Amino acid sequence: MARVELVMPKMGESIMEATILKWRKKIGESVELDEPVLDIATDKVDSEVPSPIAGVLVEILFQENDVVAINKAIAILETEGLPAEASLPVEPRQAGAKAVDSSSSKTSEVPYVPTAGASNLTSNVQGLKSGEGRFYSPLVRTIAKQEGIAQTELDALPGSGQEGRVTKKDILAYVSNRGSEQAPVAVSSGSVQSAPVSIAPSNVQRPMSSIGGNVEIIEMDRMRRLIADHMVMSKHTSPHVTSFVEADVTNMVNWRNRVKDSFKKQYGENITFTPIFVEAVARAIRDFPMINVSVDGTKIILKKDINIGMAAAMPSGNLIVPVIKNADFLNLAGLAKQVNDLANRARNNQLKPDEIQGGTFTLTNVGTFGNVMGTPIINQPQVAIMAMGAIRKKPAVLETEYGDVIAVRQMMFLSLSYDHRVVDGSLGGSFLRRVADYLEQFDSNRAF
Repeated sequence: MARVELVMPKMGESIMEATILKWRKKIGESVELDEPVLDIATDKVDSEVPSPIAGVLVEILFQENDVVAINKAIAILETEGLPAEASLPVEPRQAGAKAVDSSSSKTSEVPYVPTAGASNLTSNVQGLKSGEGRFYSPLVRTIAKQEGIAQTELDALPGSGQEGRVTKKDILAYVSNRGSEQAPVAVSSGSVQSAPVSIAPSNVQRPMSSIGGNVEIIEMDRMRRLIADHMVMSKHTSPHVTSFVEADVTNMVNWRNRVKDSFKKQYGENITFTPIFVEAVARAIRDFPMINVSVDGTKIILKKDINIGMAAAMPSGNLIVPVIKNADFLNLAGLAKQVNDLANRARNNQLKPDEIQGGTFTLTNVGTFGNVMGTPIINQPQVAIMAMGAIRKKPAVLETEYGDVIAVRQMMFLSLSYDHRVVDGSLGGSFLRRVADYLEQFDSNRAF
């Protein structure tokens, strides 16, 4: 009998750890090839971990709710036909996905790290350990940097994670309860980052919610808690400003109504307004590339790729943001296919970890719910997010060669929330106006 280690798979770029949600198998139970053994979760997505071999689960090394570094052994399987000591990489699978045939199964691109050296895993990842050897995830590091939390202050922070690690929840709770005194200044790579003003002084108590009377207490599910933490962190990080414009999209609406049947027949895809919005935004980003950035302390990181995220509703009512990579290189038919595919798989909880990462700009369509405008919260670490309002028929003044006339037009509001640290009113307003111009100047005679 050979003993094989099942390791924590890599879940995508910048993900260095995952939480064990549920063990699907118990010690002593047999496991088939590609059969899910456990469910894991990151801040990005939930996934199943399939078995790389057929065998018997003989040892569970971590329990539910434990946070485990990637490539670290989490269980031991026994099987026949392998060397006495073996380890196999594993590819995470989105929760709810079906097992695939072994001839087509993929393996993780990250090599296995032996258990004996697993304790030294983080020492090979620059910047994830403090001088005391304590592990911090990239997300915790980012929040600490943005909030001006010095290393000594971070090392003193008690953690609720595995082996006392500081989780995102721990550091956000700490930030919201910090005293009114200014945090120490953090110095990194020879540049000085100014410490921000404290958000919530310790002497200010949060209002207590009344639980008397005819009420029902509902516990947030895991994804709702992650969304809540992310939204609070975004508002703490970026000074939000929102600008609005109203656009006449009559040509766009008429074109879509005229070609939707032939488009469906030719490409097998429905043409919605979303790919048209994505196309306009991608063009405007090319015109104003400084909207496609992120902030790292006092540095502005200009993103050369235009990866547009689109907020999509899940059956649970929560939102997820799949990303259309290199959107500026896709024509309208390609965008429509990407939009439909990502939206359908988001609704069925079948997105892969890589498909919700790497976004540089986000779109959210509040018009889907009949809302005419919205003030969305920035999806960190991006610096801008655009909301599309409902398209409604309204009377509008048109300038003609015979004078001004009032006509019924298809009108909509666009709103842009942006990070005022790096995007001022001139850039934000000009970018928003450019998107509206592209939509208003839509060629109603264009081909697909």
